[in-house]
Amino acid sequence: MAHILLIDDDAILRETFGGLMRRLGHTLDWAGSLEEGRLALVHGRTDVVLLDLRLPDGYGLDMMPEIRAAPGSPEVIIVTGQEDPEGAALAIKSGAWDYIQKPLTPHRVTLPLTRALEYRAQKAARRPRAVLKREAIVGVGPAMEACLDLVAQAADSDASVLIAGETGTGKELFARAIHVNSPRANNNFVVVDCAALPETLVESVLFGHVKGAFTGADRDRDGLFKLADGGTLFLDEIGELSPGIQKTFLRVLQDGRFRPVGSKNELQSDFRLVSATNRDLSAMAASGVFREDLLYRLRTIVITLPALRLRAEDIKPLAIHYMNRLCERYRLPTKGFSEEFFQALAAYTWPGNVRELCSTMERVLLQHRTEPVLYPKHLPDEIRIQVLKASAGCEPSGPAPAEGTEAGGVPPWKEFRRQALDEAERGYLRELLRASAGNVSRAARLSGLSPSRLYDLFRKYNMPTRP
Repeated sequence: MAHILLIDDDAILRETFGGLMRRLGHTLDWAGSLEEGRLALVHGRTDVVLLDLRLPDGYGLDMMPEIRAAPGSPEVIIVTGQEDPEGAALAIKSGAWDYIQKPLTPHRVTLPLTRALEYRAQKAARRPRAVLKREAIVGVGPAMEACLDLVAQAADSDASVLIAGETGTGKELFARAIHVNSPRANNNFVVVDCAALPETLVESVLFGHVKGAFTGADRDRDGLFKLADGGTLFLDEIGELSPGIQKTFLRVLQDGRFRPVGSKNELQSDFRLVSATNRDLSAMAASGVFREDLLYRLRTIVITLPALRLRAEDIKPLAIHYMNRLCERYRLPTKGFSEEFFQALAAYTWPGNVRELCSTMERVLLQHRTEPVLYPKHLPDEIRIQVLKASAGCEPSGPAPAEGTEAGGVPPWKEFRRQALDEAERGYLRELLRASAGNVSRAARLSGLSPSRLYDLFRKYNMPTRP
């Protein structure tokens, strides 16, 4: 018997599905709003969530992180309407098991629900994931656990991997984790900075050359492809490749064969390919900027790293981890932290992600190396100012106190942080819409976010856009 949670404000649907679940041998809990759904997840055991996108108190996908973090990490089947053509794509991108389009019928629900429960049973029966070597990858939340599961899958194969994520999210760290946990760990991990490849010398850099191939070639030199033989080739920021270099890469990726500049003989390299990008390669391929055939070669396994603002539970352990490493490097005593210090870190939006957090910790340490305990006043001014502005913008405009507070008091920390993050996101999106004149494609290029993610955010804050 499975426990199913239906989050939908249609009371008639509740009665219909209650009978269906009983016939299938399952129990059904019903929630008519996001808030009721949160309570149901906390107070009961759930195997599968049927989640409507349109609810009285918000957008269903906003609840996905909480569902993943719920006990047992339930599978999610998204319920979309015919008037929401993007619902299916957003459901898949959010990590849902499946999606069903309204009107819901027992026939439409039974098969995906059965398959989700079968998958859940198979997943529970699998052997636990082997302990990964994950030095410098710090994270305890469900989003990072999902990424590490994909690292384990990738390390156990030779499939090409594409690691996507905003700048500073740790894409090279994850690429190295795949390498060191794979059978190729004892061979080279070769990094190719695609943004810095000179087009005039690309063949020499990648393929190598023989003595006398051109002026200054005074000896044979191996290229990066040959250095990666038996190991891993990491193409960093592959979205920056020019069309000419994309064609050069594709030729080698098809069969691993290449000819050094000036040589008559072909060489072969057996390397494992891992790529990384902070750009939407699918959108670039659709617009003709990136080769579709190359994209197909790159993304056998895709790992999308979450932005730091979306994994607030990891900010505190990350800050402690980097501060301890920095204290060791600079031979300084370990620092203590006030709880308010971590609260300020969690309220900041971290546009530079983990890289910015690490840099901030180093800046704090160097400027306040004699302080035994760190407080919010030790943070850089720009961070403190943003947090204060976000806090000021969240004050209620009416006389009634916010729910959960007393008159003249302050809101609970979780509510304050949520409001601060919402206000910061809303302000950023306003500026983005102004800069892009409301064009989502242009906004995606400016922000580095995918169009689907932007549509999700604009819908969340009820902001008008145009294609």
